[in-house]
Amino acid sequence: MMKKKAAVLGSTGSVGTQVLDVCDRLGAEVVFIAAHSNIELLLSQINKFKPIYVAVTDISAAEKLENEIDGNTRLIKGYDAMCEAIGQTDCDIVFNAVSGKNGLLPTLSAVRSGKTLALANKESMVLAGPIVNAEVKKHNATILPVDSEHCAIFQCLKNGRKDEVKRILLTASGGPFFGYTYDMLENVSLEDTMKHPTWNMGKKITVDSATLANKGLEIIEAMHLFDVPFDKIKVLIHRQSIVHSMVEYNDNSVIAQLAVPDMRHPGQYALTYPDRCEGVISELDLTKYTLTFNEPDTDAFKMLSLAKECAKAGGIMPCVYNAANEAAVDMFLHEQIGFNDIYRVCEKVLSDTKYQPLYDIEQILEYDKVSRESAYSYKEKLTSK
Repeated sequence: MMKKKAAVLGSTGSVGTQVLDVCDRLGAEVVFIAAHSNIELLLSQINKFKPIYVAVTDISAAEKLENEIDGNTRLIKGYDAMCEAIGQTDCDIVFNAVSGKNGLLPTLSAVRSGKTLALANKESMVLAGPIVNAEVKKHNATILPVDSEHCAIFQCLKNGRKDEVKRILLTASGGPFFGYTYDMLENVSLEDTMKHPTWNMGKKITVDSATLANKGLEIIEAMHLFDVPFDKIKVLIHRQSIVHSMVEYNDNSVIAQLAVPDMRHPGQYALTYPDRCEGVISELDLTKYTLTFNEPDTDAFKMLSLAKECAKAGGIMPCVYNAANEAAVDMFLHEQIGFNDIYRVCEKVLSDTKYQPLYDIEQILEYDKVSRESAYSYKEKLTSK
């Protein structure tokens, strides 16, 4: 494999740390790393990889770090400065593992500079898929999906033509509450919600996996990444997280991508693409697993149905869904609302929103702001019952 220069955004998060591990093992040169405020971990990454640039989006955290680094690494302070620097950095690939809505502008910065973007931030495509795709085409950029499911789909799609695809089969672990009814979910605790059966992830995405909102977001992401309508994407609960997703073709054959559940695989695939090399993850021993598949229970996990409605509506509605969900999950993580209240908040915000077609990034950011404010204001009604 040719030695590549890599930028890793969100370097202190779950995906970011694993991507850096892949870069270390495969000998990639890490020239740019970015994080929000975890300067203790960031400092250890700086000392190990010695990047040319390090960006810290939290200004106060950046100022604390300033005296800890030597003159060989340039410190970039603030979110806007980070976004600008991404486009100016000499690198072969940008890994965007920034969490949530904050990943959108870094995505646009990378594609507008014509770079290869390894995308682990699904919200970029959920909020602004048509806009991102137009920029990719305009600037001759490349997007390589790093979500495990979308990386799997990307690989499976190489086995046929686009017009031969019958369905995309998107797998989901089902989270810690598989088999629960909606009533049973009413009083589940934050502690139990964080007990994901197969993946070790950040707090927000772990909650999203428990509500199946994450799978709803991934439906919308897949629509834009692979240019398929929402009704050609089917979710299957697969508890073992070994089959990362599948593609069914018009001859009813199904191509699947299997591997142990380890985010370093999609990171490696993006880094070495279009080539492959010896894996950094452990070998898959299929004799140890019984693979099962189930239909999702959308009566219990209503966030999935809500996402499908937004996928069908299009326009600004996926943005509103994402914003309301991010606010609701934040409130749940602070134990201000209950588990099922996440759905109630999102349903209320969406029902109060009038559909608008998608215009530009400024519109998206405005709807994101208003939807979050609406979600937080609805908390008072829930907690006063």
